Amino acid sequence: MEIAISGILLAIVIWLYLGDFSKGKTIEYGASFSQKYAAELNLDWPEAYLALLDDLQVKKLRLMAYWDLLEPEMGNYNFADLDWQINEAKSRSAEIILAIGHRLPRWPECHWPNWTYTLNQSQREEQILQLIRTVIERYQNDSSITAWQVENEPFLRIFGECPAPNNNFYKQEIKLIKLLDARPVVVTESGELSTWLRAANLADYVGTSVYRITWNKHFGYLYYPLPPAYYYLKARLVKWLTPVKDIFISEMQMEPWLGLPVVWTSLEDQARSMDLERFIKNFNYVKRSGLSPIYFWGAEWWYWLKEQGDRGIWEAAKEIFK
Repeated sequence: MEIAISGILLAIVIWLYLGDFSKGKTIEYGASFSQKYAAELNLDWPEAYLALLDDLQVKKLRLMAYWDLLEPEMGNYNFADLDWQINEAKSRSAEIILAIGHRLPRWPECHWPNWTYTLNQSQREEQILQLIRTVIERYQNDSSITAWQVENEPFLRIFGECPAPNNNFYKQEIKLIKLLDARPVVVTESGELSTWLRAANLADYVGTSVYRITWNKHFGYLYYPLPPAYYYLKARLVKWLTPVKDIFISEMQMEPWLGLPVVWTSLEDQARSMDLERFIKNFNYVKRSGLSPIYFWGAEWWYWLKEQGDRGIWEAAKEIFK
C-alpha cells in the first residue's frame, strides 16, 4: 500500500514538473515594447521598434501610453510618438494591447509628469481619469487596439515607486473605460505573488507575469522553483471561481533582472539571470503552461545585445516568432 501511494505521489510530482499543457493548443506569441526603456539603453528607439515588427515579425504587441511622455505640461498633450508606434503596427496588421493610466510597465512603474507632484491625491486622480478619457477617445476607432490594460499590476504593493493601491479609485478607472469603449479590459497581476482573484473579478482578461529569477537588495538573486503546472492549474481554478473570460501571460521574463541599469553592468553579470541557454529554457518552460498568448518581456534588451555584437538571443527569438 505504501509503495503504491509513494508511486502515485511520485507520478504527480513528475506530472507537475514535466507536464506539457500546450499539447493540442495553438500558442501565440507577442512582445512588450517600451519607448522609454529603449531610450534608457541608448538605442534609437524607433529603429529598435521597427526591428521587432520587420525582423522578428511580431504580430502581438503590448505598448505603453506613458503619462509623462503624453502630457509633459498640464493639458498639453503630445501623441506624436505613440501615434507613430500604433500606425506602424497597424500597417503591418499587428494587434495591440495598450496600457493606460499612471502605473505602467518599466521602472519606476508610476510615470508621473513633473507637474503632478504639486497636486494632492484627489487632484491627481482627477487628472488620471482625464488622461484615460483623452487616450481612449483618441484611439476609439483604431481597430489595431484590441484591449485596454488598466495600470500595471495595480495591487502589487512591494514593487515600484508608487503610492499604496487605491481599490476604489481603480474601480473608477475601469468603470470609465467600460463607459467609453466596448473593447476588453485587461488587469495584470504578479504570477508568483498574487492569487489573481481580485483582478479576475474586475477584468475581462487577466494578464499574469512569469518570472524565474529575480533580484533584490536584501537577498540577492532568488529562483522560483514553480512548475508550469502551477500557472496552468491556477488559471483553471480562477476561471472556475470568477467570471473572467481568460488568463494569459502578459509578461514572460526574457531579460536579466539586475540591481543596476543594464548599461552599468557587464555582460557576465547579465548572464547570471539571462543568457541564450536560459532564454531557450524559459521559452520551453512557459510554453508548457498552456496559457496563450504569451507576451515576452525584454525585446529591447535582445536588440541591445544584437547591437553589442551578440546576436544569439535575437536569432532565437526570430525562430520563435516564425
